[in-house]
Amino acid sequence: MSNVSFNPDADGPHIRVGETVWPVRLVHHAQSRRYKLVFDGARGELRLTLPRRASPTRALKWASEQQDWLSEQVGKAAAPVHVAPGASVPVFGIERQVDWSPAAPRAVRLEVAALSVGGPADTVGRRIERWLKATALEVMTHESREIAGRAGLGIGRIGVGDPRSRWGSCTHDGDLRYSWRLVMAPDHVRRATVAHEVAHLRHMDHGPAFHALVDELHDGDVGAARAWLRREGRGLHRYRFD
Repeated sequence: MSNVSFNPDADGPHIRVGETVWPVRLVHHAQSRRYKLVFDGARGELRLTLPRRASPTRALKWASEQQDWLSEQVGKAAAPVHVAPGASVPVFGIERQVDWSPAAPRAVRLEVAALSVGGPADTVGRRIERWLKATALEVMTHESREIAGRAGLGIGRIGVGDPRSRWGSCTHDGDLRYSWRLVMAPDHVRRATVAHEVAHLRHMDHGPAFHALVDELHDGDVGAARAWLRREGRGLHRYRFD
């Protein structure tokens, strides 16, 4: 069996490492003179940089031949989860199976142990991603304004994105931005992150006064929430919706 699969009209390029298939993101770079292969554990993917005019097929063949290096790298991370009918994805810290039926409504519905969804099977992942982003924005906007209101703090705009290196940010203008993937984490983890960013509305550093305010604003154990993110946070990035 070939180590390489490449279907640009479906799931994109992949490389098989052992028994696991890993997605590959191809990056053409004008200044690149050779292939460069990087394992992105946070995203659960391989990133292959190649010269602008290089053949993707040849580059993928070269990458697939680096099996010793690949095995060492992917052995440090969990395999990516492709969200589709029958897969499971955490929402508010609880694993929910994607319960798909072609006759069901297209809109995603949150149930006790499932995400119920209908419509075309091949768009289920993308529609769940949009639903998660919208839910994250709604929930964290409400929590940010509620926590800031209790502290008497003014707040600017609130948004969500998908950064790899941070879970939230606060600007000097009072704008807050969060990783939408926090909606997959347990409630106490998400709320601790919100309290952290709201506290930055008063203290833009991480001094003792800042940490005291975070403890005051959060309705749980801040240390436990931080420990969860250190231990489990990287795994939230392995869920893929394309």
